[in-house]
Amino acid sequence: MAANKRGPEPGSQKAKHGGEAVREKYGPEFYSRIGKKGGEAVKEKRGPAFYAEIGKKGGESTKRQQGIEFYSRIGKKGGERGRTAPKNAAENTGNKG
Repeated sequence: MAANKRGPEPGSQKAKHGGEAVREKYGPEFYSRIGKKGGEAVKEKRGPAFYAEIGKKGGESTKRQQGIEFYSRIGKKGGERGRTAPKNAAENTGNKG
């Protein structure tokens, strides 16, 4: 841990305990709320090109680790799932638009 950082070492038992204490005090919605704020700040600061770049890097990493056959496998699974889904899936999920 850097000398100028406050708090316990990330991933340590003390850090875990602190996270649990925050969850008990503020509830799980707190994490959702602050995560959304952080995401909005990054989106505003870096723009959509940033997300395209990290998506591309993630795809390249997955291709290196899993191989191109992985994409064939998951594509087939998705295609099969799409064929067996009800025609009006929006009604079944509550999405009306």
